[in-house]
Amino acid sequence: CVASIARSDLSMIGTWQDDIKIDQAGVAAYAANNDLVEDVISRCPTSCMKWDGKELAIDNSNCVKCMHCINVMPKALSPGDERGATILIGGKAPIIGGALLASVLVPFIDPIEDHEDIEELCEEIWDLWGEHGKNRERIGEFIQRIGLGNFLEQIGLDPTPEMVISPRTNPYIFFELDGDDEDEE
Repeated sequence: CVASIARSDLSMIGTWQDDIKIDQAGVAAYAANNDLVEDVISRCPTSCMKWDGKELAIDNSNCVKCMHCINVMPKALSPGDERGATILIGGKAPIIGGALLASVLVPFIDPIEDHEDIEELCEEIWDLWGEHGKNRERIGEFIQRIGLGNFLEQIGLDPTPEMVISPRTNPYIFFELDGDDEDEE
């Protein structure tokens, strides 16, 4: 469940890797009776959908798989065929240090074929957290305290671009110098 991002220490959410399957006739039927642009296109968080009045196009490379479009038009859109799970870590509701949303730990894994890898990952996390965690410290707080890089190194995972705190933001800081003192003198 997507709500596990806000509460669960370690969660798995179903996902897919290939393109969203589109039934253009189903899209046209939905558009005939509803406002497709208002209900679906404008609510896409990455604006990866385009509607020209006849055909729906999806830039799947930019899709974050939020499922909004699929939930609104289940007869017209469906997840791709290459299905698996995303493993997230660190969510919690406020107790000590405030709320934390879970971060992506493993972007895609097949839980049936790779169940032994999932068990090993959970054991590594459990051992590290059990040995170095403070009393009543949740895993998200623990990761914040030691740093994500150190955490990943200790459990044996390589960092991936999906492991971000704030998705779709620029990780670099740029400074604009207004009125450089040296130029004015």
